[in-house]
Amino acid sequence: MRPSSSKTHRELIASRQPGFGMNGALYSRQDVFETDMEIFFNQHWIQVAVTADVDEPGDVFTVDIGKSSVLILRDDDEQIRAYRNVCRHRGARLKEAGKSTVGMLVCPYHQWTYDLDGSLKHASHMGKGFDPKCRSLIPVHCKVVGAHVLVCLGDNPPEDIKDLEAVMGPRFAPFDLANTRIAYELDYIENGNWKLVMENNRECYHCAGTHPELIVSYQSEDLGVSLEEMSDEARASYDAYQIRKAGIEADWANSGLLYETVEHLQDDAPTQFRTQRMIIAGAGESQTLDTQVACRKLLGNLTRRDLGDTHLWGNNAWAHVMSDHAMISWIIPLSPDRTLVRTKWLVHRDAVEGVDYDLQRLTEVWVATTQQDAALVAITHSGTQDPAFVPGPYSTYTEPYVDQFARWYTSRLAAHGV
Repeated sequence: MRPSSSKTHRELIASRQPGFGMNGALYSRQDVFETDMEIFFNQHWIQVAVTADVDEPGDVFTVDIGKSSVLILRDDDEQIRAYRNVCRHRGARLKEAGKSTVGMLVCPYHQWTYDLDGSLKHASHMGKGFDPKCRSLIPVHCKVVGAHVLVCLGDNPPEDIKDLEAVMGPRFAPFDLANTRIAYELDYIENGNWKLVMENNRECYHCAGTHPELIVSYQSEDLGVSLEEMSDEARASYDAYQIRKAGIEADWANSGLLYETVEHLQDDAPTQFRTQRMIIAGAGESQTLDTQVACRKLLGNLTRRDLGDTHLWGNNAWAHVMSDHAMISWIIPLSPDRTLVRTKWLVHRDAVEGVDYDLQRLTEVWVATTQQDAALVAITHSGTQDPAFVPGPYSTYTEPYVDQFARWYTSRLAAHGV
């Protein structure tokens, strides 16, 4: 048998047994990583920001994605736009990664100057024959869904983004996420491949044993269970919860709140997403240690606290939106074994720290969960590189979406000729 180091990308994918994990080389090889970046982070829709990152006209958020760099900005008409962070003269970066506020975008090299609509407004000493209209910034396909800012760097962005917009538009509407501000943001580097980060996020098999803070707000019955292994007592508790759950969902429906699970998870669908309104345990209000709201000023014009957790995950992101705040995370791969996990906590624009909320209480659950997940990803990445590693089977009860992720990964590579 040829060693994994000499197999082609296609051979490594084909070696996966249905229902089992992927070959360890798919998490470590540089050539695989470069292909992943080109296909999944250039040709697909990915999240790169939240609307509050560019809150006012002239705000710029620069994001590096592999060799590419993108300027996310809000123009004078309050529209969010995206451009390649490349001067049309000799290619200099216009802005370093991070946030800034500008009147116009000025290249630091030769001071070519661009308006917020991307048009070139000033380029000295270029001669009378020079046409600035041909040197506007290169636009990037950009969509805003709730607070999510998504881009596609490819020339032909997948059209099924319209399905995400159609489903999540009305679900996010009551929270008025455009009218939020960032209460806290956290960048965390996980020492593992991006696929392992996403696999970890798509199952909660590990939650009870590793996330004591998060599990407080989760109903164990919603995390995937094996009914055939339940004791009579556990089954009675499960059945009782299903009755209570139906009552809560009926109440939400009577209030015009969407709660049904929607899955856009066909293996060949470029834009993957899954959403549901999850019941919060305990007081039923928010993902805090006491399950009560962390921010007394609710999002939008909401007056009701017990709205559950509108949960969404997509190609490279996941979000939890509750009556009082939203927690939105996304990833950007840095290398085969390093992944940036970027998280923002959003509150009502008018919420005041120390008055309406305590920052530690608002963030402590997901700060702890992020650190715990990082440790899990690191030990898994390390283990997949051990010569003794042989992929094991997924749990059909608690890991079906990990298996689906592997199928999607395979399908999308094939669609791009890999």
